[in-house]
Amino acid sequence: MSRYILQRLLGMMAVMFVVVTIVFIIVRIAPGDPAAVMLGPDATAQDVAALRTRLGLDQPLIVQYGIFFGRLLQGDLGESIFLNRPVLSALADRAEPTFFLTLFSIVIAGLIAIPVGILSAYWRGSLFDQAATTLAMLAASVPSFWLGLLLIQFFAVRLGLFPVSGYGGPGAGLGTRLSHLVLPALSLGIVSSALILRFTRASMLDVLNDDYVRTARSKGMGEFRVVMKHAFKNALIPVLTVIGLTAALLVSGAVVTETVFGLPGVGNLVVSAVLRRDYPVIQGALLIVAALYVLINFLIDMLYLLVDPRVRY
Repeated sequence: MSRYILQRLLGMMAVMFVVVTIVFIIVRIAPGDPAAVMLGPDATAQDVAALRTRLGLDQPLIVQYGIFFGRLLQGDLGESIFLNRPVLSALADRAEPTFFLTLFSIVIAGLIAIPVGILSAYWRGSLFDQAATTLAMLAASVPSFWLGLLLIQFFAVRLGLFPVSGYGGPGAGLGTRLSHLVLPALSLGIVSSALILRFTRASMLDVLNDDYVRTARSKGMGEFRVVMKHAFKNALIPVLTVIGLTAALLVSGAVVTETVFGLPGVGNLVVSAVLRRDYPVIQGALLIVAALYVLINFLIDMLYLLVDPRVRY
């Protein structure tokens, strides 16, 4: 088991090294001078030269990479040009809405997809199965921002049950802030549930007719226990994999949804940074999202140890 964990840790570090290198190269090979782009067309040559020196862009490329990598090891993602503050601090201030939005979205997706996927596989070919697979295909085809606009129109504008946008005022409590996340979490969760549902159904279909399931039934075990303890437990690894991938995609894919609902999250900050050409913020956000993606996949690999004892050997 220790060898398995070590292999995953080494793989995670190798992936992050490649990501850091790619992000560094992309910023440097982008068309135009990054310093001139960030300052705009009205900047003087002296301003551009000063910013290049400040960002270390006047150094040889290998020296720039060494400085960049060394700062990363110290947790320094650079300083935002327009916010005049460290990028890590700016991202940390915007992390709360994005974190809770991702968490609620994946919980909603799991609560919808897993039970429906299990029942759809158990009642294969039935009207319920056909309806579930059809709705899953429909949900996968619907853009989350369009669904969000429909939810705003119905639940916020017509019924007045939830706020239209925003994240509450500066002094708003946690309950008020979370109420602003209900509609965006629903829009992301419903769309994300389609993939989890299809994987759950397919994985359950693979195991429901296996010998150990028939043996459990022949021993007189209750049908619920047969399905949940024997079938679903052995079908859980593919489901965990797709849940982990979905959670990672939600972290990076909430940009449009946060913009639609006016949430002051990381996605909204990235959009503003792109419009302002604030390269340090864009670069830092890419690295943080990549790190979260790798970390979530590592945690899913660790869950394999608990779900399937064969992985330990």
